[in-house]
Amino acid sequence: MAYMNTMGNYKILLLILFLITGILFACTGDDGDGISPIEDQQETEYELVFEDEFEGDFPNPDNWGFENGFVRNKELQWYRKENAYCENGLLIIEGRREDIPNPNYDPNGTDWKTSREFAHYTSSSLMTRGLHSWKYGRFEIKAKIDVRRGMWPAIWTLGIEGEWPSNGEIDIMEYYSDYILANFAWGTDQRWVPKWDGFKKHISSFPADWANEFHVWRMDWTEDKIELFLDDELLNTVRLSKTINPASEIENPFKQPHYLLLNLAIGSNGGDPSGTTFPARFEVDYVRIYREKRE
Repeated sequence: MAYMNTMGNYKILLLILFLITGILFACTGDDGDGISPIEDQQETEYELVFEDEFEGDFPNPDNWGFENGFVRNKELQWYRKENAYCENGLLIIEGRREDIPNPNYDPNGTDWKTSREFAHYTSSSLMTRGLHSWKYGRFEIKAKIDVRRGMWPAIWTLGIEGEWPSNGEIDIMEYYSDYILANFAWGTDQRWVPKWDGFKKHISSFPADWANEFHVWRMDWTEDKIELFLDDELLNTVRLSKTINPASEIENPFKQPHYLLLNLAIGSNGGDPSGTTFPARFEVDYVRIYREKRE
C-alpha cells in the first residue's frame, strides 16, 4: 500500500506539471507569423478621421472628385459626375443604358478609347484623389450592390505615388460574374504586370435575399498586415513583408497613403449587360475611416 500511495502522488504531480506547461504554451505560443494568439486578439482603439453620410443632394466636392470618360479595362460605360447623386442619406451611383457621343472619337483610331463613336452606357466613379488619403487604419463602407449580369461595382484604393500596379491596389470589394472578391495587387519586374493576392466567394453561398440588403465591407490596415472583411467575416489577409515591388522606386506600395474609389463599371469582367434592365444602382450608406487612437 505504501508503494501505491507514492505512485498516486507522483501521477498527481505529473498532471499538475502538464497543466502548467499547457497554460504557459498557450500564453506564449506563435501563430506562425510571429504574432502570439493573445496579441493578435487585442482590440485596437480607433478614432474617426473621415466620414461621409451623404446627407446632401450631391456628393460633397470637398470629399469626392470624378473620373471622366472611358478609363480602364475596355469597359462599356462612359464615366461622368451626372450619374452620382444623394437620396435619403444614400450615395447613388447609377448605371444607365443610353447613347452619348464620344468627343474623342477618331474613325481611324486603334485605341479602344477613341475608336468607339458612341458610349452605350453611362455611370460614375468617385474618388478622394487629391482631396483625402490615408495610411493605416480601419476603413468601413456600408453599401448595397447590384449583382445582375454586366455589373462590376467596386470599393477600392490606390497608392498616391507611382504608376499601377507599383502604387498598390486594394480591392476592399469587387463584384463581377457571380463572385465577391477581396484582392491585393502590387508590382513585379515587368511594367504594368501585377502580382495578385486574391480571394473570391461565389454569390450562391449567401442567402437568397443577400443582394437586397446593405452590408459592411471593412479593411483593417496596420504596418504589418491588411485584412479585408465582409460583415465581420475575414475574407483575405496579406502580410506587408511580402508586398515588395522588385522594380520600382516605391519599395512597398502599402506603406504609403492611399486614396479611395467607389465606382460602378459595366461590361468587361462584369459580362454582357444587354439582357439587364436599367438603371442599375450601387448604393452607399456611409464611408467611415478611422486611425489607431493615439495616447
